[in-house]
Amino acid sequence: MPRRIFRDATVAAVFIVTLCGYAQDVATIHVDATPGHEINSFDPDSALGSSIDVLSRTGIDKVYTPHIVQESLSAGWGPITYRNNTELRMAAWHWTENGSWSDAANKSGYFTGSTELKQPLRYILAYSLPHRGFSTSGDRPVQGPNLIYWKSNPYLTSKFTGESDSLHPQWVVVDLRAEKPVSAIRIAWANPYAVTYRVEYWVGKDALDFDSGPQGEWKTFPSGAMTNAKGGTVTLKLAEAPVSTRFLRVLMTESSNTCDVHGSDDVRNCVGYAIEEIHAGSIDANGALVDVATGARAPEYCSSSIDPWHSAADVNATGGQQHSGFDIFFTSGLTNNQPAMIPVTMLYGTPDDAAAQIAYIEKRGYPISYVEMGEEPDGKHAMPEDYGALYLQWATAIHKVDPKLKLGGPVFEGVNEDIRVWPDAQGRTSWMGRFIDYLKAHGRLSDLAFVSFEHYPFERCNITWKTLYQEPKLMKQILQVWRNDGVPQKVPLMVTESSVAAGLTGPMSTIWGGLWLADSIGAFFEGGGAAYYHSPIQPQDVQNTCLGYASWSNFVSDRDYNIKGYMSFYWAAHMINLEWAAHRSGVHHMYASSTGIQDSEGDVLVTSYAVHRPDGNWSLMLVNRDETSPHPVRLVFENSKTHSSASFSGPVTQVTFGSEQYVWKNDGPNSHPDPDGPPVAHVVTGSPEATFTLPKASITVLRGRLEANAQ
Repeated sequence: MPRRIFRDATVAAVFIVTLCGYAQDVATIHVDATPGHEINSFDPDSALGSSIDVLSRTGIDKVYTPHIVQESLSAGWGPITYRNNTELRMAAWHWTENGSWSDAANKSGYFTGSTELKQPLRYILAYSLPHRGFSTSGDRPVQGPNLIYWKSNPYLTSKFTGESDSLHPQWVVVDLRAEKPVSAIRIAWANPYAVTYRVEYWVGKDALDFDSGPQGEWKTFPSGAMTNAKGGTVTLKLAEAPVSTRFLRVLMTESSNTCDVHGSDDVRNCVGYAIEEIHAGSIDANGALVDVATGARAPEYCSSSIDPWHSAADVNATGGQQHSGFDIFFTSGLTNNQPAMIPVTMLYGTPDDAAAQIAYIEKRGYPISYVEMGEEPDGKHAMPEDYGALYLQWATAIHKVDPKLKLGGPVFEGVNEDIRVWPDAQGRTSWMGRFIDYLKAHGRLSDLAFVSFEHYPFERCNITWKTLYQEPKLMKQILQVWRNDGVPQKVPLMVTESSVAAGLTGPMSTIWGGLWLADSIGAFFEGGGAAYYHSPIQPQDVQNTCLGYASWSNFVSDRDYNIKGYMSFYWAAHMINLEWAAHRSGVHHMYASSTGIQDSEGDVLVTSYAVHRPDGNWSLMLVNRDETSPHPVRLVFENSKTHSSASFSGPVTQVTFGSEQYVWKNDGPNSHPDPDGPPVAHVVTGSPEATFTLPKASITVLRGRLEANAQ
């Protein structure tokens, strides 16, 4: 068993830091402790958590053991959120294998899980989507053997939305990978086909860059508007002269409503749009299409949605594409005796199946805190109105099971700026803004109990030490973006998955990663956030990255999940959960604070996060981001109403974790920290003159009470 040593602050050596040699360099940290001036409040038991993601079957068997669960919880995190990697990878999931197919005879169609309480659920399997066809939709899909054609999601048609299909146009974008001359297109339609559609080309920069915002516009080819179309394979001359473009779009607004190869017994087979192939180019003298896409770089195809139809033969029962069954998840202890946030599949599922999942979990008596609806619609280039239409159908079905459940989303990918999409008829481009407007227009904004998003702020191969300085601004900025987009103040904002970058990177395992986590969480609550989940809770092995060896995890472990040591994330979590905040104690109140410690370029070197805890203690988390120098500081707690100030009085607990306690040794597969913690603790006597030294590259928590007349 790896060692875990904590130095008890109550028995540590007592000392007083004098001002000798520091007088001219001591900075003052100002805390606005004025009653009524709190900038946020949170209960760590519901606001500071971690997550569990996709695992292999072997991984599930090894993670859900008493030793690993105990170690995973030892970082101090409270609640847990369950991530849905299956929907991320554009696949259907079966939260249970007990259930029924809409086409029972062929074990195919649309699967609805059973709420019967049979054998406990240990594994959840992914199923590839045959109607994904050629579409990649922006993510890495689970591959399948039976890709037949692309078909749009039937739940986005008037039969299910109650709205005209023209309000939810479906589309396929062809990315030629480089600008090519295009004057014709060949579309092999399947059933149902588009009766009314347009073929368009893009003028501008990347049409699919929703993170930075697509800069440009779609233009219809001179002969690209089609009405009363008949389906089949058609070759269309779009223009007399070729147009140079990289992106083409087939925009469909009216369906033939003819049934696909699965027959007419299920209306879902007979609505939407289906295409077998799309090729672009020009027409030669014989009337044949000359495909412009030649060479090694084949076109890529992105679509508005995908039909969740699949069959038993599409199961992906091997590899890493499995999830923890809800029974093992809830009974293992990993939920820390707290209600858990769980997902329902929405982009590639059905409302009946989502409702059945909720019914099963509640039938078992497992507590649910929140339900996340879908997974990263922005990464799949889903339009906000389409996500909104699905959201309302799923919300209706789930609230029939339990009207009190708190539902939310959209579970955005980690972004630092507003997600912007192609403008609608009113010229609106904000994804979140349009989603909020959709809910308002349908009188259903109350169905949005929270807004969740992931936080992966940096490009993994471009991180330097100074990148650390950006985190507080980026975090507060994105929180403000969602408010500016129209998310009501009463709707909580939650980071439900997070790390330094969306890809593994070396700094995650250095002291840099620990400092980043402290800043990220401090800035999140300072910016008005409600709940922050750091990922993941379970051990993961050390791997090679563009900036050295690293792990996503709190632990140094091998591929068999044997824990050999502790990462900087682990010790930062310890500082956040066990020193700065106090779980099982109640609501913490946060107040504004500032240090004014900057370098010659104006970068803030020391950040400060102040909370008043239920036990009466003030607790400050100070992050010294100076890589080379310590900084001595004094603390002043100011009351603007009485025009008075106060300081710590009596014993002050000082706990520090930093570059003196943790050094990452980059040694290939054997990379490890040495030393690897733990934090060091002292008791300091507080007074107006007391000075506290913050070691270089460190997190320090100062915790104590104010003078009696200032409490």
